[in-house]
Amino acid sequence: MARVDIGAVVSFRFDVVIIGGCGHVGLPLALAFASRDLSVVIYDIDESSVDRVNKGEMPFLEQGAQEVLERVIGPKFVASTDVGVVSTAENIVVVVGTPVDEHLNPDPNAVLRAIGDVEESLVDGQLLALRSTVYPGTTALAAKLIRSFGKDVDVAFCPERIAEGKAMVELFELPQLISGCSERAVERAELLFGRLAPKMVRVSPEEAELAKLFTNTWRYIRFATANQLFMMANDFHLDYERIRLALALDYPRAADLPAAGFAAGPCLFKDTMQLAAFNNNNFVLGNAAMLVNEGLPLYVVSKLEAKYPLRETTVGILGMAFKAESDDVRSSLSYKLKRILRFKAKRVICHDPYVTVDDDLHPLEEVLAESDLLIIGAPHDAYRNLKTKVPVVDIWGLTDRGTRV
Repeated sequence: MARVDIGAVVSFRFDVVIIGGCGHVGLPLALAFASRDLSVVIYDIDESSVDRVNKGEMPFLEQGAQEVLERVIGPKFVASTDVGVVSTAENIVVVVGTPVDEHLNPDPNAVLRAIGDVEESLVDGQLLALRSTVYPGTTALAAKLIRSFGKDVDVAFCPERIAEGKAMVELFELPQLISGCSERAVERAELLFGRLAPKMVRVSPEEAELAKLFTNTWRYIRFATANQLFMMANDFHLDYERIRLALALDYPRAADLPAAGFAAGPCLFKDTMQLAAFNNNNFVLGNAAMLVNEGLPLYVVSKLEAKYPLRETTVGILGMAFKAESDDVRSSLSYKLKRILRFKAKRVICHDPYVTVDDDLHPLEEVLAESDLLIIGAPHDAYRNLKTKVPVVDIWGLTDRGTRV
């Protein structure tokens, strides 16, 4: 690939190494780079995922990714658990993000620890680009940390912007935010991500960090607005989805009002809490959105408890992933719904056509046959035309049975 002058001539075996590259962010990115003729090595500590990738098998669902993996797997696209591979690539992409603990406090040191873990494998002349959402100021701290190692490594922050399940399309269609701790870092990041994205947008590292948090927080607040309106309509025995479709019909100013549903997953809630912490926990709107979205499963159960004899009822939950057509259960509110119902109902049985990491799932036929009441937890297309005579609770509006609870 084309290069920015980095001083001494350094020979690397690979163009890119992706740290944490067997996950939902890293692996699609690795495949995208490989599909554009870059040589890519993945470093990941998950041995089972590394083994599957090296066999040409995707460890999770991502539309269009399996075909690309089968095409690129080989000497120029490999996965490894050996940290030493980090030294073999000119460009390092770190996809380790910032977690939030049980007290909703972000841990900005998680990214710095990941960099520290590969200190001995960093080589002068490399570019290190942070990719996952980070707490504001983390990019500058990463650059300071690397300087303390005595390594001449450029540092950039180029946040991922894809929706899970659409990565193999959006990586090539969406503009890429580019930031770095030096002009050279920015130029090198533009050359790297310019192999994928159609347009580069230069911002400062702090602007890029907030842009990513603002994006996810805005989506989370939008979903909370829809869920609050759903509860309001439902409390007055009205169907929110009928109202939403009516007001949005040929009316562009309301076209972006979402349907109701469980707003969850590994990013939106976490990043809203990160933004709150960044603003000294003075984020009333974000905290309110969290209360609405996280409170929706309990709201649904409370309405069912008033309508059905739950203590004598077997409840089936259909869909345990955090979103439709996904196998990702991280932070899925279907599991919160399940925990609440296990305390309230006679029995709870669950199904998901995609999830493979949960041993407590049952065949769809069994769930349909044994349930007295069904709840759509994730709006998979497989549930759109359910054949059942028992009541179906569908706050998503998937089944055309109405969204009232």
